[in-house]
Amino acid sequence: MSARGGYLGFAGLQYVHMPLPGQHLVAFLSDGAFEEQRGSDWASRWWRADDSGPVVPVMIANGRRIDQRTTMSQAGGTDWFEDHLVLNGFAPLTIDGRDPAAFVWAILTAEAELADQAEQARAGHARYPLRLPYVIAETVKGFGFPGAGTNAAHNLPLVGNPASDEAARRLFHEGAAALHVAESELRAAIATLNNHAESERVRERDHPLAHPHPDLPTLPEPLAWPLGERISPMAAIDEAFAALVAANPGLRVRVGNPDEMRSNRLNLTLDRLKHRVTDPEPGVAEALDGAVITALNEEAVVSAALANKQGLNLVASYEAFAVKMLGAMRQEIIFARHCREAGRPPGWLSLPVLASSHTWENGKNEQSHQDPTLCEAWLGEMDDVAPTLFPVDAPSAAAALQALYASRGRIAVMVVPKSPMAVRLTEEQATRLAEDGLLCLHEAASPRLQLFAVGAYQLAEMEHALARLERADVATSLYVIQEPGKLREARDEDEASAVLSQCRLSTLVPEVAARVFLAHCRPEPLAGVLRPLDTGARSRFLGYRNRGGTLDTFGMLFANRATWAHVLEAASEVARLDLDALLSADEQAALAGEGDPEVLR
Repeated sequence: MSARGGYLGFAGLQYVHMPLPGQHLVAFLSDGAFEEQRGSDWASRWWRADDSGPVVPVMIANGRRIDQRTTMSQAGGTDWFEDHLVLNGFAPLTIDGRDPAAFVWAILTAEAELADQAEQARAGHARYPLRLPYVIAETVKGFGFPGAGTNAAHNLPLVGNPASDEAARRLFHEGAAALHVAESELRAAIATLNNHAESERVRERDHPLAHPHPDLPTLPEPLAWPLGERISPMAAIDEAFAALVAANPGLRVRVGNPDEMRSNRLNLTLDRLKHRVTDPEPGVAEALDGAVITALNEEAVVSAALANKQGLNLVASYEAFAVKMLGAMRQEIIFARHCREAGRPPGWLSLPVLASSHTWENGKNEQSHQDPTLCEAWLGEMDDVAPTLFPVDAPSAAAALQALYASRGRIAVMVVPKSPMAVRLTEEQATRLAEDGLLCLHEAASPRLQLFAVGAYQLAEMEHALARLERADVATSLYVIQEPGKLREARDEDEASAVLSQCRLSTLVPEVAARVFLAHCRPEPLAGVLRPLDTGARSRFLGYRNRGGTLDTFGMLFANRATWAHVLEAASEVARLDLDALLSADEQAALAGEGDPEVLR
């Protein structure tokens, strides 16, 4: 196994979480990738013989990156790296990276040593973490070509074109001579290795990890909550996921957790699955075989879930810090699309990345914890592989989760409140919202104005604004948008299969000139996504305006001009309403910054 994308190093974070028992995996890594992405040091903490097949990492240690030597090379080379590996629970094996036979010996030796350690652990004679083998293949960059071991090995080391330049051709042949194998020897080696039938060795192309395709999970009966009851949508997801795990014991589970499971209301999930540790602390939700991979490193924990492609996965993070996962997530959806284009649609079960403790409910930690960047970036990706969801209550959150697990090859960012929110939707409404991405909650006859909420706190503000509008006899329809990407103009045929047709959208949302949108995220990226609903001068988009601090939810809404009163102010402009009929003098003064904002609370 090897992987390469825009970011180096994710293969080093993922290989240990990939094989199921009985499956063998050799992962080829680079020393440059080790330098770029930290977290692979923890692999020995995560591996267990009872739920994983043997893994053998092989680092090609050539000592160079593009402009200079690797930091490892500068720090002392492979001798330094061997000491580093020993300190982090590995058993290093250093070989000549220019000798094919050395690779074979090292892989067989590493697997045998790991199998012996696993047997010792089962017999009670060894404790986890085991000494995970790690092969270091020493070589030079560009071995067999001119410029080997220098910066030139990264580019075109020949001074001319060997097809037309005699000197360049001579240099090429002199370097490549080190790689030459006589044809007779090469054919004999191929025949020796091509013995899959006799050895019952699976061909690499047929390895389960090449085309993972677990059965779709059994979905439990949907949960039900009474209308009006205040339930944390994250707690609803917790209940739904715990039930899903119980209904599918044959699927290995990985939960990626950078820090606080309980703060994000995933108590049932944590109590059932437990943090994976090597020395469980009594009275704490920890276990040797825990399925929750916890480390203060967002890239490492999201990689645990991305790697478990034959199982069931969940990732949960504070919204502000989940953005660190973006690079790893994006590599996966790009590859998923490439697989589909090649006629091999991805078969792994779709994965939710939950962004909670989010922008509007994280006042105690100031603006560092108030950042909707991840959902904004994800809205720019293709909706067929990368939906962005904003459930507004417990039923919509649980329904969205189940709909996602009934699909394959998608990574969804789900922005979910952890604080209790009133149950606004019935089970049937939540299902329709998951299917269409949009739902009309209040339909007026011949509406003068349409309101659109994206996010749970935003819906609460829109409902308050609707009540004022109705009191003033302004016919107004209210919509909730859970999946904005479903409403966009499709950018290619694959995305067209995941978004609503313009005919369907016009049926769900009749033409009305005056529209106000209130978003969880910054309004500018949302306006681009919702272009089909934008009526131009008579549409207003409100949302996060980069204002924050040690503020409660109302304080955040007010600072960002995103309260119900600001919605009415925008509505008066686009629908040409008399603001005096909607807001009192004190409320208008608060909007203008000349009165007490508390009158709007």
